[in-house]
Amino acid sequence: MAKNEKMVEQITSMDVDFAQWYTDVVKKAELADYSGVKGCMVIRPYGYAIWEAIQRDLDARFKALGHENVYMPMFIPESLLQKEKDHVEGFAPECAWVTVGGENQLAERLCVRPTSETLFCEHFRNVIQSYRDLPKLYNQWCNVVRWEKTTRPFLRTSEFLWQEGHTMHETEEEAREETRRMLDVYRDFYAESLAIPAYTGQKTEKEKFAGAVETYTIEPMMHNGVALQGGTSHFFGDGFARAFDITFTGRDNTVRYPFQTSWGVSTRMIGAIIMTHGDDNGLILPPAVAPIQVAIIPVAQHKEGVLEKAAELRDLLAKKFRVKLDDSDYSTGWKFSQYEMKGVPLRLEIGPRDIENNSCVLVSRVSREKKFVSLDGIAEAVEEALKSVHDELYNRALENQRARTYDAHSYEEFLDIAQNKSGFIRAMWCGETECEEKIKDATGGVKSRCIPEHEDHLSDVCVCCGKPAKHMLIWGRQY
Repeated sequence: MAKNEKMVEQITSMDVDFAQWYTDVVKKAELADYSGVKGCMVIRPYGYAIWEAIQRDLDARFKALGHENVYMPMFIPESLLQKEKDHVEGFAPECAWVTVGGENQLAERLCVRPTSETLFCEHFRNVIQSYRDLPKLYNQWCNVVRWEKTTRPFLRTSEFLWQEGHTMHETEEEAREETRRMLDVYRDFYAESLAIPAYTGQKTEKEKFAGAVETYTIEPMMHNGVALQGGTSHFFGDGFARAFDITFTGRDNTVRYPFQTSWGVSTRMIGAIIMTHGDDNGLILPPAVAPIQVAIIPVAQHKEGVLEKAAELRDLLAKKFRVKLDDSDYSTGWKFSQYEMKGVPLRLEIGPRDIENNSCVLVSRVSREKKFVSLDGIAEAVEEALKSVHDELYNRALENQRARTYDAHSYEEFLDIAQNKSGFIRAMWCGETECEEKIKDATGGVKSRCIPEHEDHLSDVCVCCGKPAKHMLIWGRQY
């Protein structure tokens, strides 16, 4: 089969209709389905297995830094939510409210959590008394609800799964270090486990999280050049602590307010995997989070010894990898197509002739190249092949990001790029919100993504107004 030959005909080509291609992949790869509740999705077993792999990986990273998992209530009393003015105003349009319990009208409305800062603050007030109680390094795995007007599976749904870290610190310096450390955790996870490169940096005042002093973000680019906010880390200062009257006795015996952070990523990452790595044959999963890393396909399985050898290989490889032996009565071609569509990183084919030669065939989902390998040392060959899949995915995504990142030195050049090309735009900025809003309106939705951690000095003046520039910004359209 030629490298570019299409195996799966039911999937719309991404070059024809990227949005329809995405929906086709979600459905055909059996990641999710629509539910009877508008804006909510059913995460199917294969999709949920990807989330479980993500969760295991990140959870280990968090715990290695001393974080502990907790669980907060789903409901937030309205009076509690109102304690932090900027925060509640930021989430008001997206809040879902419970007003009736059983058959009785509730005395106070309950918000279905859009995020849990207020709940954590209420708890912190009860458990923090002294500097000896700090830091508090908490994380929660849960669902949240944000009443979205326009939804798309994994990318933007009214209910989604995520983790939200909430920490309290004795000093501002410690909290700021935590904020940046967790952004680094996300950046490393995206690169090492999802094979996705991304820009990281600080959000502008206009784009920061409601109630935060500073918001930092990770911004990967999808295959079509559109940005996806992949995760955020917030420094809250002591604003929430003051609003909720959280105090502690310091080392000098004076009463102080602790400093707070919050950080989170969600099932949106599955959307990022689809749109960064997928192709016209379906999903391509990075090995670290693939529910099945190796699919073993017996060829001519009705012949003597084939299934036995395939099972022997499965048992051997399962000691180190996530392996599936497909001994169903579907045709070999159907199996090839099925695992291609589901994005399994590596396919292992074994048939009578292979057994005679003490070999098998390994096929990479990325390159689709076949490689004949000896059964002696097969585990090492699989490990090497999976590493190659990860590296190829990362390098391909990085090449796409670089090819679709443009520099604009004037307002006219910026508008021309925004109108005629898809991708990120690097340009200088004066620091004024008015210029962000003007560019967004003039381009039909190009927004600031972040002030990158490493800024290049492209010019001395703002690309929009011509005033002295303060920062280089990454701009782009977003999901």
